[in-house]
Amino acid sequence: MLSTGALRAHLLAARLAGPIATSREESLRSYRLFAARDPRVLLGLEPEWGWGEGDLLRLMAEKCGVSADPAHVSGPDVIDPERTVAGLEAFAGRLREAAGLRSPVLFGTGHPHRLLGFYASLAEALSAAGCVVLTPAQGASVDMATRFGVRPHRIDYVRGVALVRETGARPGGSATGAHTHSPLPVRIALGAVAEAGGPLPGLVVGDHGWVCGAGQLGVDAIGLADTDDPALFVGEAEGRVSVVVPLDDAVRADYYRPLIRYVLDRASLPGGQECL
Repeated sequence: MLSTGALRAHLLAARLAGPIATSREESLRSYRLFAARDPRVLLGLEPEWGWGEGDLLRLMAEKCGVSADPAHVSGPDVIDPERTVAGLEAFAGRLREAAGLRSPVLFGTGHPHRLLGFYASLAEALSAAGCVVLTPAQGASVDMATRFGVRPHRIDYVRGVALVRETGARPGGSATGAHTHSPLPVRIALGAVAEAGGPLPGLVVGDHGWVCGAGQLGVDAIGLADTDDPALFVGEAEGRVSVVVPLDDAVRADYYRPLIRYVLDRASLPGGQECL
């Protein structure tokens, strides 16, 4: 079993927490855009409260451990590893609850290059525990905004985890997909479940628009978020997202493997000892 101390040391060594690659400038820019209700950073959330830049900075200091000083405007941002550990504990607790209830679960990521393995291991463990891992809207088309304009993408599933890829970019089932913050894929996936009359997910697990989009529609959601993704933490503060784990969401994929082991151990799910 991976100890809390060993996990904390790994978080710092891998720069998942402590000083991270996300810059203070990036984070502050996201807070400004969120305060202006820019949909690029709302991630599908429709905030109920009035969130100014100062409010967001205080929230992110509380949730992540970033500096609350508005005069601190440059350099690497910082995540308190204690907050990451606490978030992973809560995350594992929610997975344990879903496994106990054998809830249908939907996984989706906007970071397939980095986080696919993390989510896929959790999906496999929940499936082994008797949960149905949902794969709705396989192959469905979704028009996504890119830096080259709006382009057609499709929803695909790899090891039970939804992602989107540009149409014609890769064959179905390949491990690479598009980086996206959009809530459109989860809206389409949940709409397909409802239209088919199948069981709605008792839990959505993921990041970016998958979490905020699901939470906005009233579906229980948990996920991972960086310091420049305030929408998930706002969703948690307003009660529409259950758990958010603060960490750098774009380090090397293998750096998340100890987190898989820790979460599965804490959730009493199979597979924790294999994630070495």
